[in-house]
Amino acid sequence: MSCQEAIALLADYLEGVLSPDILGQLEEHLSGCPPCRAYLATYRKTRALAADTSRIAMPEEMKTRLREFLLSRLREER
Repeated sequence: MSCQEAIALLADYLEGVLSPDILGQLEEHLSGCPPCRAYLATYRKTRALAADTSRIAMPEEMKTRLREFLLSRLREER
């Protein structure tokens, strides 16, 4: 397995959805490839940081105005 192939599988690897055969190939590659292990560590950290960020809630007034705007646009298209 090449580094490019390994990197393409990392999302599925972290989700735990790889087939046993592919999983074995990837883990074998990772065991002998320090750059890919470093990439995996960075990828894990990035995913964790992104998951920890909180989303800013849209104010109710803005939601109402947005709904009204979208509905008016839909009516204009008819």
